[in-house]
Amino acid sequence: MPTGLTQDAGWEIGVSKTLPLPVDAVWEFVVSPEGVARWLGEGTRLPTGKGEPYETEDGIAGEVRSYRPGDRVRLTYGTTTLQVAVSASGDKTVLRFHQEHLAGSAERERQRAHWKAVLAEIVQALGVD
Repeated sequence: MPTGLTQDAGWEIGVSKTLPLPVDAVWEFVVSPEGVARWLGEGTRLPTGKGEPYETEDGIAGEVRSYRPGDRVRLTYGTTTLQVAVSASGDKTVLRFHQEHLAGSAERERQRAHWKAVLAEIVQALGVD
């Protein structure tokens, strides 16, 4: 099976970055209006209740599948599923973006570049390397 193709979730991509900050600080930023603007787009409100809808200014619509404060948010993102998660790694935090049900290898590569750029923006906004 090609890299990124799974039996259950089809084509998927995951990118992560370890940050020298506590989990709470990273989580609070990621779900803040400033943080959400970085990964869902300016002006997008991130709902927190299961089944609650959202729509980005780019026209991507979806709904929350699960929202576990301080841990992860899972939502539909157009025809895909997106998860943003934080986890402790010693005194640091791993921030992960994982997207499933992509259309194919080309979309996987586009989304890999997209989420890497998003991570870079978040790292810059947090003032860490």
